[in-house]
Amino acid sequence: MVDFLERISSFIWGGGLIFLLLFTGIVYSVKLKLIQFQTLPFLLKNAGKNKNNSGGLSQWKTVCMSLGTAMGTGNITGVAAAVALGGAGAVFWMWISALFGMALVYAENSLSVTYSTKDCRGPMAYLLHGLGSPLLAVVFAVMCLAASVGMGGMIQVSSMIDCINSTAEVKSIPAAMIIFLLIFIVTSGGAKRIGSAAQTLLPLASFIYGIMCIWVLLCCHSQLPEAFRSIFTQAFGFEQAASGGIGYTISIGIRRGIFSNEAGLGSSPILHSAAESDSPHLQGMWSMFEVFFDTIICCTLTALVIICAPGDGTAAGAFNAVMGDFSGLILSAAMAVFAFCTIIGWYYCGETAWRFLSGRSSGKGFSVFFSMAASLGAVISLNTIWLISDIFNGLMVFPNLVGLILLIKKVKRE
Repeated sequence: MVDFLERISSFIWGGGLIFLLLFTGIVYSVKLKLIQFQTLPFLLKNAGKNKNNSGGLSQWKTVCMSLGTAMGTGNITGVAAAVALGGAGAVFWMWISALFGMALVYAENSLSVTYSTKDCRGPMAYLLHGLGSPLLAVVFAVMCLAASVGMGGMIQVSSMIDCINSTAEVKSIPAAMIIFLLIFIVTSGGAKRIGSAAQTLLPLASFIYGIMCIWVLLCCHSQLPEAFRSIFTQAFGFEQAASGGIGYTISIGIRRGIFSNEAGLGSSPILHSAAESDSPHLQGMWSMFEVFFDTIICCTLTALVIICAPGDGTAAGAFNAVMGDFSGLILSAAMAVFAFCTIIGWYYCGETAWRFLSGRSSGKGFSVFFSMAASLGAVISLNTIWLISDIFNGLMVFPNLVGLILLIKKVKRE
């Protein structure tokens, strides 16, 4: 059974899907005249503007909630795996995936704001109201619901427990009960409480993690020139090309970038649909900033720490080699917070899909179900669940990309 699921997952996340995501991002980049490079100037100029007093979340809460969904433990462990498998050159291709992924998330969020209603948001909205395809909207919602419970809930709780166990052994059943209560307390309050929790936790964890990375890089500053040299030379180097490894380096880097920032998956437009502003352009710009922060800043810091510092090729080993044993406790705490932010962000995606499919206006019952299902990640083996969730996560992309490709003229007009 596991081998069969692995083959399905490898097929879905194969070169065809990666190429389609990258190609669509390139097309949007051209059509939108490299709008990625306008992001920071626009946001600095328009900070605090475009509120409509609709009762939605503040822009900062929405950004934190959306960033929290993308910034799981994979931003640390996943980057280490990419560097280990694809070499330093994989980092360059992560940057490339982020560059074109920014255009994808701009399109997703622009369309979502344009077509979202109270009962239908995110990709479901532009697939139903923009494309006129109830079937694709339902397919996306089903896949999103399954991915939220598995990949966004159970898998992240398992990662959370692993982080905690790396520094202090905990009993699985009491831990599951505590995690259930924490998730339920936050998610039962709806988007406002989720946004408030993300606004409190994510910036703090990101700041602490950033300080740790900068500390290591200052201690290893003499290695930085060589680190950047290896990133570029191994991305295009003759040695890799001669051995056939350059193709693998490109594949690993692009995949890791997509898995990190989730551009094209459809989660970001669901989360941004809760914002107080109904400006398609503003939501698109903020979503591009999230991809930039997630991949270009956070993933790059992790990669540089691993490349520059001595250690065993992991972030934990690099921090420990430079900062000492106490770094393990801080890193574990930061990773646990990242995982929790991912959980509550994915809850909102799942609840939105559930409300679309069921026609219900309240997500209270789903909050109980999600909290119970996610907390199981602390007590059961998740090999099969991981593979199934990965499959559903990949299947979200196909209906979403159909909508993005067929509605490209609408995005350009906006």
